[in-house]
Amino acid sequence: MYKQNSLFKNYFNLSNRRYIGNKQKLLNWIFENIEKECKNIEIFSDIFAGTGVVSLEAIKRYKKIIINDFLYSNNIIYKAFFYQEEFDIDKLQKLVEYFNKLNPKNLEDNYFSNYYGDKYFSYDSAKIIGFVRDYIEKIELNQKEYAILIASLIYSIDKIANTVGHYDAYFKKTKIEDKFFMKLIQPIKTTKKIEIYKNDANFLAKEIKTDIVYIDPPYNSRQYSRFYHLLENLVKWDKPKLYGVALKPEPENISDYCKVSAKNKLDELVSDIDTKYIALSYNNTYKSKSKSSQNKISLDEIKEILNKKGSTKIYKIDYQQFTTGKTDFENHQEYLFITKVKK
Repeated sequence: MYKQNSLFKNYFNLSNRRYIGNKQKLLNWIFENIEKECKNIEIFSDIFAGTGVVSLEAIKRYKKIIINDFLYSNNIIYKAFFYQEEFDIDKLQKLVEYFNKLNPKNLEDNYFSNYYGDKYFSYDSAKIIGFVRDYIEKIELNQKEYAILIASLIYSIDKIANTVGHYDAYFKKTKIEDKFFMKLIQPIKTTKKIEIYKNDANFLAKEIKTDIVYIDPPYNSRQYSRFYHLLENLVKWDKPKLYGVALKPEPENISDYCKVSAKNKLDELVSDIDTKYIALSYNNTYKSKSKSSQNKISLDEIKEILNKKGSTKIYKIDYQQFTTGKTDFENHQEYLFITKVKK
């Protein structure tokens, strides 16, 4: 990694996000079991990568990493942290200093403030966010610099959003504090080979060859593209019309793993992937009070699917995952299935 210095006095690390299903606290457990069961691994594929923290840990251990997620916001974050291209840190730091000195009273209303102001953010913070996003499109940047600025904006607004940690709803307040302050992310410097994709995982499974694939699909009916619609909108920046109280665009990137077809999609993915080992994460949220939080595939069904591919071992651990306050249940456990694929 880049050394911390005055230019990175205040920076965001990859794990500094509020994100449902984040595996940060389970990394040691996941990789201890993978390395116990899986030998001679050089290529690690993370095809539902989410925050990217599993891939970051894999970079420390393996020669090549394949990282994939079909959300625009996650993909730009991977490019910002992992894509290996030179960038002008002085230029980026000066831009951030300029953004942090903006006076919202001197800015015009914009797409972001008109929709999200006094809802997900204060109106003045939303005006600045919209101005910054427009400004990034107008200046000369290489691919890495562009990704760093967008990712830094995502991380910065995630810290001040008037939400419980996602964007399915916002708190109803009469006054939202002006909190906008932008900080840069700290990119990862590595000599390892990294391939970054934004594909449907089932499609990608047909295209790649790997030593181990880590599968961490959505567990329930909650669509990530709808939970993080505001971040998706911020990254794409095509300024669509928004609908409903939560101000969402038309549906896009809807996962079949959140539907009744989840079992069949997993069966298809496991069948198609060319790999020596499979590691799959899931949990036991079958009796959640919230129906939308109940799992779509049973543990027995997962085991049955994996056993068709090879011999499978199952590990489990007690774990209280990040929730949004409506999905509390007792005896929560995370499961890790590890399959040695038949030759």
